[in-house]
Amino acid sequence: MSKKSIAVIFGGKSSEHEVSCVSAVTVIENIDTDAYNLVLIGITKEGKWLKVDSIEQITSGTWYNSTENAVLSPDASHKGILVVKGNTVEKITIDVVFPVLHGLNGEDGTIQGLFELSGIPYVGCGVLASSISMDKLYTKIVVDTLNIRQAKYVAVLKSDMKNINEVVEKVEEKLSYPVFVKPSNAGSSQGVSKAHDRDELVAGLEAAMKHDRKVLVEETIVGREIECAILGGNEPKASGVGEILAAADFYDYEAKYHNAESKTVISPDLPKEVEEKIRESAVRIFKAVDGYGLSRVDFFVEKDTNDVVFNEINTLPGFTGISMYPMLWEAKGISKKTLVEKIIQSAYSR
Repeated sequence: MSKKSIAVIFGGKSSEHEVSCVSAVTVIENIDTDAYNLVLIGITKEGKWLKVDSIEQITSGTWYNSTENAVLSPDASHKGILVVKGNTVEKITIDVVFPVLHGLNGEDGTIQGLFELSGIPYVGCGVLASSISMDKLYTKIVVDTLNIRQAKYVAVLKSDMKNINEVVEKVEEKLSYPVFVKPSNAGSSQGVSKAHDRDELVAGLEAAMKHDRKVLVEETIVGREIECAILGGNEPKASGVGEILAAADFYDYEAKYHNAESKTVISPDLPKEVEEKIRESAVRIFKAVDGYGLSRVDFFVEKDTNDVVFNEINTLPGFTGISMYPMLWEAKGISKKTLVEKIIQSAYSR
């Protein structure tokens, strides 16, 4: 049986570029090379697509020195990568694409649109699910229809900032301090702040607007941060749950990736009915946004009441050594190698 060619695309232009590279290493190490020929493509922070020769180049960062441009052709008759070497162009046929791209331009539907045009099967959620789930405001609008509790919120547009006093009054009328201020479409807690009063609210809004023209102001939920992994296509399955013990006041970008005191706990001590509600809600939300392949769905469990409150969905969760997604499936007896193969197979079954 001949090998299939799999293109692993990593890096990207988002603030999560480095994390995407680390995740890619884990994914690549767990692809069955007896079944697949690897074609590695790195996207620089500037948006340049480069052919990469080895996993060692990714770990060392020297892949940036590649002199071979490699782009996925949108021409469905090509079904492959076009590699530019000087004045020549080589076509490499690709059977399946595994994007390991976090954040903007990676899991927001933009590159998924390119995959659709190429006609090549690809891993993960499609255009609609990716774009909705990346945008916190539109995720909330969808989840509002499911009778699943989520934090109360006020949406603020950039044009609203001309009347900042009206914005503040609208927030204070609906929510109580402290509140969280989040760009709607930024990824990995970029530009998120906690406001305890009017001055901090205004400063938070101005900071968040640097990342997106839509901003959410949310009520603070005092509770445990619980995550659930989803795997599958037409009949998605939920893993068990894991808990985030953030080193900071909240699980921002620094706490997530650069603070060694942040920890994850698999199978935390939760009432059985609470865990089941989280798992059921995660699947319902995944289906509601038209998810496919994989996602991680995040919740809060209120400390006093054990009420489950939806937080967000991540359609291309991290695959680093500290990432919850693969750890949750390992706890269910699914190794990283088996998990990666299942994810690849879901691309074909789409």
